[in-house]
Amino acid sequence: MTTSPNPDTLIHIATLKKPYGIKGWLWVFSLTDNRSDIFEMPHWYMKTALGFRPLTVSHWREQGAGLVASFKQVPDRNVAETMNGVTIWVDKSNLPTPDDDEYYWSDLVGLTVVNEACENLGVVKEMFETSAHAIISVKPTAQSVDDEDRLIPWHSDIVLNVDLDAKTMLVAWGKDY
Repeated sequence: MTTSPNPDTLIHIATLKKPYGIKGWLWVFSLTDNRSDIFEMPHWYMKTALGFRPLTVSHWREQGAGLVASFKQVPDRNVAETMNGVTIWVDKSNLPTPDDDEYYWSDLVGLTVVNEACENLGVVKEMFETSAHAIISVKPTAQSVDDEDRLIPWHSDIVLNVDLDAKTMLVAWGKDY
C-alpha cells in the first residue's frame, strides 16, 4: 500500500502536455533551469482530483527542443489523451539545498513584500520567467499600502533582502511604480 505524500512538503516541477506518438508518451514541460534534471528526481507524484498519486517514469528522451516521456501509469495513447495539464510534484527533501543567495520560487510565494520606505506592497502571489528575467507577481492584502497588483523584476538591484524566517522580502520599488 502506497502512503500519500504530505502536500505541504511537495514542490511543482513539471506539467504534462499533449500526447507524443501512439504508445502513450507525453510531452513534459519542466520548470527546472536545466530541463532534464527532473528525471534525476525520485518519487514523482501527479496531482489529481483525488489527491496526489505516484507517477513512475519508464523512459524519457529529449525530442527536438522539448522532453517526452512514457510512464508506468499511462499504458497507451487513450490514457495519455486524458493527462494534458496534469502537474508533477516531488518532495522538497529530494532537491538540492540552494546556495545562500538562491531560493526555490515556491519558498517565495506568500512572503510579504516591503519597500525601503517601509510600505507594505502585498504578498508574493507567484513567480514567472520572461525572456529578460524573472518577475515577482505581488497581490495586495488588507495590510497593503493600496489595492494595486504589482509586477516587480527579480533583479539584485531591486530585491535587496529575502528573509524566509520572517517571511519578508525587501525591495527597492516605490508604491507608485
